[in-house]
Amino acid sequence: MTNHPRISRRIASIAESATLKVDAKAKSLQAAGRPVVSYAAGEPDFPTPPHIVEAAAAAVLDPKNHRYTPAAGLPELREAIAAKTLRDSGLEVSPAQVIVTNGGKQAVYEAFATLLDPGDEVLVPTPYWTTYPESIALAGGVPVEVFAGSDQNYLVTVEQLEAARTPRTKVLLFVSPSNPTGAVYSPEQTKEIGEWAESNGLWVISDEIYQNLVYDGLTAQSIVSAVPALADRTLLVNGVAKTYAMTGWRVGWMVGPLDAIKAASNLQSHMTSNVANVSQRAAIAALAGPQDTVEVMRSTYDRRRKLVVDGLNQISGVHTPLPEGAFYVYPDVTGLLGRTWGGVTPTTSLELADLILDQVEVATVPGEAFGPSGFLRLSYALGDEALLEGIGRLQRLFA
Repeated sequence: MTNHPRISRRIASIAESATLKVDAKAKSLQAAGRPVVSYAAGEPDFPTPPHIVEAAAAAVLDPKNHRYTPAAGLPELREAIAAKTLRDSGLEVSPAQVIVTNGGKQAVYEAFATLLDPGDEVLVPTPYWTTYPESIALAGGVPVEVFAGSDQNYLVTVEQLEAARTPRTKVLLFVSPSNPTGAVYSPEQTKEIGEWAESNGLWVISDEIYQNLVYDGLTAQSIVSAVPALADRTLLVNGVAKTYAMTGWRVGWMVGPLDAIKAASNLQSHMTSNVANVSQRAAIAALAGPQDTVEVMRSTYDRRRKLVVDGLNQISGVHTPLPEGAFYVYPDVTGLLGRTWGGVTPTTSLELADLILDQVEVATVPGEAFGPSGFLRLSYALGDEALLEGIGRLQRLFA
């Protein structure tokens, strides 16, 4: 009998999403009656705006939404995404250059799967969202980490990217604003990096899902707006989840050159077919409807980020750069490691996160989920009362 492994090596090598794992543990403890404050999930705490829900409710009653529709997405939604791409990314595209996906994660996976052959390298600015390396590896690619610490406000430089580039480098991953750090590249930095990628003939996959959540009057400039010559070798991935509080609706998209979008559409036609039509109708209402609720949510996040950064930076041994986008803070906690707290001496941020959860029932995600140890990610997309309660517990623990 042939001795085959029960699970394919490719799938068995995939690690569970660290952010979802921590969030699930926190929710399990909360369900058991424990007063856990969770900063783990990157999920807005607002309900989906009413006009979007109403559009979905109407769509449920329309029989045309009960059937298969084109795998690449409803024509009306692809048109709305093209309009949003011009409005927010400064890139004029046709609806044929858009594919609608089952959430932003599918767009990320399909982008790498479309571009990578086995052994192709992807430059991954680090800290990174935990899903990127897994998606790259599933596509046969090799993630190459390029680390920028808190001393650089978590922003990599062209010099660092050039030092990591090899003849096998095919793709640059560009994320601004960043998950997990909230860092935003300036227009000048974006242009410099874009020109470097263009001059070296690289593809760029740019995750823009947080582009509408920026603060202090900033704009998260799209790399294709900064360097228009890159448009023929750039895939933009995005979705409605974060901006419109629609994480559960599962609508994302990818925008790019016709040949790449056609290839991704072929893949999706065999993998999932079309996104649920009711969710697509809701996404049309989100993109084409009033945007006032987006500003209300953004303003609330803005206030919370200042509260959480101020509170964390009152803890000796913690350094938290002020994020300029998204809804995360990424404190450097190396100053807490190697010291004893409540009889425990953590030497890694993984051990520190376990200590925090055990001793004061606050859930954070350790830096190991996003790259090197020595950091924690906290989402401030939770209510003010819980936000301040959790920070107070941390201040008392590390006093």
